Amino acid sequence: MATPHIEAEKGAIAKTVLMPGDPLRAQFIAEKFLDNYVRFNTIRNMFGFTGQYEGKPVSIMGSGMGIPSISLYAHELYSFYGVENIIRIGSCGSYSESLGVYETIIASSAYSESSYAKCKFNDDSKVQYPDARLNQNLRKAADELGIRVHEGMIISSDVFYYEDNVLDHVEKVVKENNILAAEMEAYGLFATAKVLQKNAACILTVSDNIITHVETSSEERRSRLIDMIKIALKASGY
Repeated sequence: MATPHIEAEKGAIAKTVLMPGDPLRAQFIAEKFLDNYVRFNTIRNMFGFTGQYEGKPVSIMGSGMGIPSISLYAHELYSFYGVENIIRIGSCGSYSESLGVYETIIASSAYSESSYAKCKFNDDSKVQYPDARLNQNLRKAADELGIRVHEGMIISSDVFYYEDNVLDHVEKVVKENNILAAEMEAYGLFATAKVLQKNAACILTVSDNIITHVETSSEERRSRLIDMIKIALKASGY
């Protein structure tokens, strides 16, 4: 029952899918954390894997970068493969001086000026929300693992490289909404789950601080976001 972007057969994907942006991060997670995993997708090198974590089935699949990419894959997973829960696991840029690299954030909401929700189902909302139960599962997992997490609104931007003449507007939005961090996907995932009556959440690791300009490398982002991964994997089993 392949879709245009996923070649998996029916039943090959678990009810809960963890979605990093980078397909190589999906492969890293499968190799390091999953038992008896199999690869179910290679189309466009957007790797997907299903295996077991602590005896329970879970799938890991890359989403690509940006709201259109994650929303496309989320729609196919929800609509054609019976997926009920998607947890985005990704990196973000911190808008707080006190929120350093490798700290973990659970998104309580996602703000965006993207037109995705308006175009998809005529929703003008600038803020989309995760599933409350999934967020509670993430908090519970973090507590059981003894990992500190922060929680708050994030911003999902369509733009990575802003021009100077819009920076004042971006700063105003961040301050007015008390935004903790920036990434590029969660708003689309939350909106897709909303319209399809499915469940979504987002947990992030700070990879750079926008205020202090402290950064990590792409290799570090692939291999050192372990706390976030452990929390999401544990939460997937509840």
